[in-house]
Amino acid sequence: MLHIRIVKTKGNSRSVQVYHYQNSKRVIIKHIGSGTTNEEIFALEEMARLFIADYTKQLYLFEDSKPGEEAVLVSQCEFIGIYLTYLYDVLRAVQHQIGYTLEADALLNDFVVIRIVEPGSKLRSIELIESYFGIKHRRQQFYESAHKWLVLKERIEKKTLDFARKQYGFDFSLLFYDVTTLYFETFTEDELRKNGFSKDNKSQQPQIVVALMVTPEGFPVSYEVFSGNTFEGHTLIPVIKSFIKKHKVENFTVVADAAMISIENVEALRVEKINYIVGARLGNVSAHLLETIDAKLPKIDGSVIRLKTENGYLICSFSKKRYNKDKFEMNRQIERAKLMLTQPSKMKRVKYLKSGDSNMMLNEKLIEKTTKLLGIKGYYTDIKEAVADNATIISRYHDLYKVEQAFRVSKNDLQTRPIFHFKEEPIQLHILICFMALAISKHIEITATLSIRAFLTHCKKITDARLINKITKKEIRMRAHVPNHLQEIITKILTPH
Repeated sequence: MLHIRIVKTKGNSRSVQVYHYQNSKRVIIKHIGSGTTNEEIFALEEMARLFIADYTKQLYLFEDSKPGEEAVLVSQCEFIGIYLTYLYDVLRAVQHQIGYTLEADALLNDFVVIRIVEPGSKLRSIELIESYFGIKHRRQQFYESAHKWLVLKERIEKKTLDFARKQYGFDFSLLFYDVTTLYFETFTEDELRKNGFSKDNKSQQPQIVVALMVTPEGFPVSYEVFSGNTFEGHTLIPVIKSFIKKHKVENFTVVADAAMISIENVEALRVEKINYIVGARLGNVSAHLLETIDAKLPKIDGSVIRLKTENGYLICSFSKKRYNKDKFEMNRQIERAKLMLTQPSKMKRVKYLKSGDSNMMLNEKLIEKTTKLLGIKGYYTDIKEAVADNATIISRYHDLYKVEQAFRVSKNDLQTRPIFHFKEEPIQLHILICFMALAISKHIEITATLSIRAFLTHCKKITDARLINKITKKEIRMRAHVPNHLQEIITKILTPH
């Protein structure tokens, strides 16, 4: 191992030498030269470095080592791995920005971060936190703290709402509502985990129903958990009433899909003075209302009508693009039904077939009804046209996709399902962690205008290489260069609006 030293000689002169140790004795390999000024000494040191690099065919670990500091050669170090410290620091900064930084619950904070980076079981997450970030947590700490975290739901929701008000100007006036189902890797039911209609096509496995509310930007602000056999239409009123009471909301409009509309729900919303915009299932309307729609709505692209019904105002719009799509689908299903009629032995339950006096036959009435509804989409609301015109109502309903998008992030990127817990408390904790991770992920997506997956891909390229100096036994870390475009993204995310 070669070293550089500077020794004083006669007068004000200094000598720059290259040496190494042999049998515990210093052996001079090369006398580079002497100088009297700092500039001359710096130049001689650089010549010494070049000599060592050429003599040993080694490179320096840090090219910008300060004069007088001992240089560290690559051969002096042993690579021992990498950390994703940069990614961790960024996610913790967003976590702190939202208000989730709970100093007494460092493990919970780290569970939320690792849920975004690489979802796994709680014990697996403890291992990943150490592997990716070099942060150690005891398993026993999780068992000791988990039950305390359950009481944090209201506190977390309040922090989330405060951030939504500050960051996105959220004023409670408009919220988007939807539900989803999360299944379990078991076939055993209990009070919470019940078999029911599954959106994951796992009807044979018990599940829970999760209701989620998001802002117009798609940022989640609240959630509730129901037993798996709860009809999704029955979740709307309890969740909305609880939310309004808890936060003392006065003006409130909820946007939800067609599954939420019923005579009972509409009446309850009116009693609570809650405005609503929900999808309409036009296939279930009365024959009289269907005839009215068919007669009054021109089959011209973009045409809209508003009708008064027992469920509020029914707004219907016609789209040529939707008409072509609906007609193609109807014709495809009719052809399938006709094929079934020619193959009685392979008969299956398909749309547009019905039982006749002695055999199956085409359901002509259903075909006629469906034909009248081709290209038409309906929306129910109690908001008068003077307050919000038809175009505004339709536009607000179409923003409902942001809730569905949040669920996709939750299910796919954060892998909320399947759930492997079997008791209610761990299940509730799992949902709480996933909700916090979802809020962080959606804030990143909204402000950075890219998916959380793409964001993670960019940040994971900024690694901290870990090396051990074989002489001093000290760990050295070298961070990859952060490109300008990523710095700009981080600035956008962390800059308050």
